[in-house]
Formats: sequence, structure tokens, C-alpha cells
Amino acid sequence: MNTPSPNQNASSSGGPIGIVAALHEEINELLTLLSGARAVHIGSRDFWTGELDGQAVVVVLSRVGKVAAASTATLLVAQFGVRAVVFAGVAGALAPGVAVGDVVVSSELLQHDVDASPLFPRWEIPLTGVARFQADAALAQGLLESARAVLADPLGLLGQPVMEAFGIAAPQAHAGLIISGDRFVSTSAESATLRAALPDALAVEMEGAAVAQICHEWGVPFAAIRTISDRADDAASVDFAQFIAEVDSRYSVAILRQWLSGAAQAA
Repeated sequence: MNTPSPNQNASSSGGPIGIVAALHEEINELLTLLSGARAVHIGSRDFWTGELDGQAVVVVLSRVGKVAAASTATLLVAQFGVRAVVFAGVAGALAPGVAVGDVVVSSELLQHDVDASPLFPRWEIPLTGVARFQADAALAQGLLESARAVLADPLGLLGQPVMEAFGIAAPQAHAGLIISGDRFVSTSAESATLRAALPDALAVEMEGAAVAQICHEWGVPFAAIRTISDRADDAASVDFAQFIAEVDSRYSVAILRQWLSGAAQAA
């Protein structure tokens, strides 16, 4: 096993930037763009180190779910000394004004399936006193600005056939609460329940808040960018794989490269 020495100074300004996604299709193109790429195998994961748009990065597939994502984030911090972590992927929309093809950047993140009441308040992570993990403000703002710049020309990025296929017209970038849980929300009843309980939540996914917890505990800046693939309702699984390949992966690469080339130092 090729394992770098542990780095206890995880938030060092000289460390690389960790880029994480849950699905192979979301990192495949990034890996082709890395210069000086080298795979470091730890456990069941390959961490790809290299340089992207002038920035040292570590790109890794976390796989799906909170435990897988938290485990991956812990290794990024402890073994690679990353100075910031960005999670990129898809999510289901919850808020009425968030549409398929939009992007949501986290301002805060919460695990909606955590409930240790009455011992602790609902959603609070026991013994931390925290339910809502704050994204790093500068990092989130840089990603939001990058997303807005990329979405200013969706036709050039996606092409008319893809936009028409998924009903994307004028995609917007939003900032707000993203919630995470270990289930794929795919019914109208489930999404209505989440909206009633957390009315300010913009989107729901399966990893971000777990990574936010790890980064909080280590003092490492974190933010998530999520492309809206569905409305987290009864049609949530329709053309999911096609959306990831034709929309999400293009968005993620473009937004990350826009941010890395001009705003990474803000992290």
C-alpha cells in the first residue's frame, strides 16, 4: 500500500485541495485533466494527486452515503493535509424556486436522518452541540461566483438537445442549506415531509453534511456544490444516469476549473 505520512497540520495553507464526488462519472473527466497524476491506494480507495489549473489537488471517489463520505474525508485530512475540501455531485431539489439544472452551493449542511431525542435535540450530532455545520464562507462564495459564471452560458456548455431533454432553460445558482441522509429521496411524500420539517432546505443528497462534520472537527474549510438532477419526488430516478453524464459532470468540471483558476486562494 502506497500511503503518505500522516499530516497533523491538516489546515496548512500549503496543502492540496481535496475534491470529492460519490460517483465515478463525476470524477472521470477531472482525472483526465490532472497533470502529474499519481494514484495513492488506501483501503479500498484511490486518491489521485496532481495539479489542476495551477493548484495542487487530491481527487477521490467517496462512493455513496454518509459513512463512505466521512471515511474518505477523514483520510483526505489526516493523510494528505488538505487545506480545503469541496464535494461535487447531484442533489434533489426541495425549495420551490430550485429547478432541474440549477446549482446549489452550501451555506450550511445538516443530517436530516439524525434524531437522538430526547437525549439531544433533533438533528444535533450528539456530543458536538451542532446540528447545522457552516460551510466556509469564502470558499462557498468563490464557488457560488464560479457557478454563476458557468451558468451564464448553459447553451455553450450543454448544447440545445441536452437542455431540451431535461427541460433546462435559464439555470440559476443558489446558496443555502443542503441536507443529507442515508436514503435516496424519491417520492413526493418524502420530500413534502422534509420541506415541512426543514422549510429553508434547498436540496437533499446523501453525503455532504457528513463531510462537513469531519471538516468541522478538523478545522478544514469545506463547501459542497450540487447540481439539481430532480425534484426529489416520484420522478427522481428518471434518466438519472444520463443526467449525470450529460449535465452534472460538465457542470462540476467547469465550475471547479473556474474556481481553481481564479479563486482557490480564498480557501
